[in-house]
Amino acid sequence: MTVILDGISVRQRGETWLDDINLELPDGMTTVLGPMTAGKTTLMRVVGGLLTPGAGRVLVNGKDVTRISVRKRSVAFVYQQFINYPSLTVYENIASPLRLDPRHRRDGVDRRVREVAELMGLTGLLGRRPAELSGGQQQRTAIARALARPVDVLLLDEPLANLDFKLREQLRADLKSMFADSSGVVLYSTADPNEALTFAAPTVVLGEGRVRHVGDVAAMYDHPPTLAVAATLSDPPLNLLPGVVQDGRIEVLGASFPAPRAHASGRTVLLGVRPHQVTIAGGGPGALELPAEIRLAEVTGSATFLHLLLQGGRHLVAQLAGTRQFTPGERTVAYVDPAHVFVFDEDGGRLLATSAAEVDLHG
Repeated sequence: MTVILDGISVRQRGETWLDDINLELPDGMTTVLGPMTAGKTTLMRVVGGLLTPGAGRVLVNGKDVTRISVRKRSVAFVYQQFINYPSLTVYENIASPLRLDPRHRRDGVDRRVREVAELMGLTGLLGRRPAELSGGQQQRTAIARALARPVDVLLLDEPLANLDFKLREQLRADLKSMFADSSGVVLYSTADPNEALTFAAPTVVLGEGRVRHVGDVAAMYDHPPTLAVAATLSDPPLNLLPGVVQDGRIEVLGASFPAPRAHASGRTVLLGVRPHQVTIAGGGPGALELPAEIRLAEVTGSATFLHLLLQGGRHLVAQLAGTRQFTPGERTVAYVDPAHVFVFDEDGGRLLATSAAEVDLHG
């Protein structure tokens, strides 16, 4: 099973929502990662037949289905909201798509409902109605209904976004196991890079209606090809600092680290540093030392996010383990290991290096 998006573009109310999307989605799970307004839901609606693109084609197993009604496609949806039939029991909600398919006999419907209910942990809840369920149980019901009837394409549009952390973690693990051996195309959208990394599926990074990159999500995290991809995969957000090449070194806010070869001085770059790579407890040999003023400490329980003001009015966020107490206005020093610095071209945002040892400023 393969879904191909060939030159898909969507414009609505004078705005471009999708711009020349070209993708091949194979059997199994593919994750679509991007922030709000990236175009994830629009992409899902085009693939599912709920929205006809202004340009391009949707091919399923080589057949052009661009203008075929959603009712005539083998597709199922799971949305961010808990969409279930309120007057029906969990059993009847799961059975509803099967009853619409004449290929399923009565005994086959019952068998399939109970199989899917067991898979989603709903066996003891089959007699309840949605109003009697928790949010997580309602979403499990919606997913079970989508899974009940085998389809060519299963679309899950941020299905865990409205759940609390514990439920998200549990359902994420369940879904990862469930889709490991899928026989159809499963498209899962999320704005959470940690969720994409957990699924470890081939990932499409989407931004402003355009495909930023496609590939292995772990490789993208370690070696983001552009600043846009690095920013999408960074949660908390990536710190950005200005750098300039001078006499074989990259200078940043009064500190510097060596470039491995001689390069023309004067080239400006952007340095990306993830918050968990910033420390105030001292650095190893060659670490960048950045004098700072503490502006705010956000305590989450498992981590403390320290907001720092650097020279020239630049801001830096450090993610420190555990609960830490700091006084606003207090002076400190932030340390950054150059091996954990991304070096981006200032003009186009292209990655020039993933560590000081790999810098190549000729490209």
